[in-house]
Amino acid sequence: MTIELNIVERWRDFPILNQQVNGHPLVYLDSAASSQKPRCVIDAVADYYREDNANIHRGVHQLSQRATDAYEGAREKVRGFVNAAVVKEIVFVRGATEAINLVAQSFVRPQLSAGDTVLVSQLEHHANIVPWQMVCEQTGATLQVIPMTQSGELDLSGIDELLTGSAKILAIGHVSNALGTVNPIKGLIAKAHDKGIPVLIDGAQAVPHMAVDVQDLDCDFYVFSGHKMFAPTGIGALYGKRSILEQMPPWQGGGDMILSVSFEHTQYNDLPYKFEAGTPNIAGTIGLGMAIDYMQEVGIDNIAAHEHNLLVAATERLEVMEGVNIIGTAAEKASVLSFMIEGVHPHDVGTIFDQQGVAIRTGHHCAQPVMQFYEIPATARASFAFYNKLSDVDALVASIEKVQEMFA
Repeated sequence: MTIELNIVERWRDFPILNQQVNGHPLVYLDSAASSQKPRCVIDAVADYYREDNANIHRGVHQLSQRATDAYEGAREKVRGFVNAAVVKEIVFVRGATEAINLVAQSFVRPQLSAGDTVLVSQLEHHANIVPWQMVCEQTGATLQVIPMTQSGELDLSGIDELLTGSAKILAIGHVSNALGTVNPIKGLIAKAHDKGIPVLIDGAQAVPHMAVDVQDLDCDFYVFSGHKMFAPTGIGALYGKRSILEQMPPWQGGGDMILSVSFEHTQYNDLPYKFEAGTPNIAGTIGLGMAIDYMQEVGIDNIAAHEHNLLVAATERLEVMEGVNIIGTAAEKASVLSFMIEGVHPHDVGTIFDQQGVAIRTGHHCAQPVMQFYEIPATARASFAFYNKLSDVDALVASIEKVQEMFA
């Protein structure tokens, strides 16, 4: 079996895809919202509950020891996946959203005061906007925004004026969830560091689709969610440089983030545990580790190449369709195709697609500033994963034609 055939047939590893919706074979084109889970991940979660269900770190019995080994084994898999220098730089969280809030409250808020700025971009998901607005409101600091262009790329013409001494952090997405734009983050990180500004990268839309090396990027923080990379919901990771994490105070208090507690004083645990208060999502963490194993078995480069072919094929088909407008035409894109059908609201588009068994996302995609820039209420968004096939592109086109026929 060739590599390409191996990729094409990988949809068979995902039990949920082998079903019909409204009398049609399911075509799932909503992976940017949440990816489907391969059988091995489902089995790993079920096996934990069947065989090893126990709390971690504090138990001396066999179940607890096995659960702890699996949990910490997943941390090492995450470390290798993003090439962090040491395993202590990997903190488990509920997802990218919690990771950003952790950094905002623990690292950035203590540094902010009136006159300081936090720098984000116009392309950001709400999860990389609202936490920064909150710390600005709490401290009197100001949120500043890197603008975007009509093609859906960052307008970096004024970046030197934005990267000033008042900026305490640059928080920017690796890949836009609404448009698929791949941002030039390595150059931005270097430029920010030249001014002494730390950088957080929201990698939720990047890690399922491309190799990420945090040491090569030299970012200070990198965050992502498991549910977008074939792992369970409610689990994700924060990478932070060890030297920075060691200086940050805990964000939440409770069990497992302590070494000792008295009413007079609490001594906090070492990295990464001082940021992991309470019983964690043990099963989800084990599932995340299995998802990484699975992705590495398939091959990150193979995934990227196959998804690129799908995106190019879909883009070329939609570009020549009369009455269809692609929103976001950046030169570098990953896995996302947002579009409008003239005369039809995106929510109606999504409903008709569902009647054909095709699952897409419609709405503002938690990126309302992007919609405001284009002066549109919403888009229809098809997003691809490596379990999609060229026949899914055919189904996408056929569903658009069905919409146009119904609204003719």
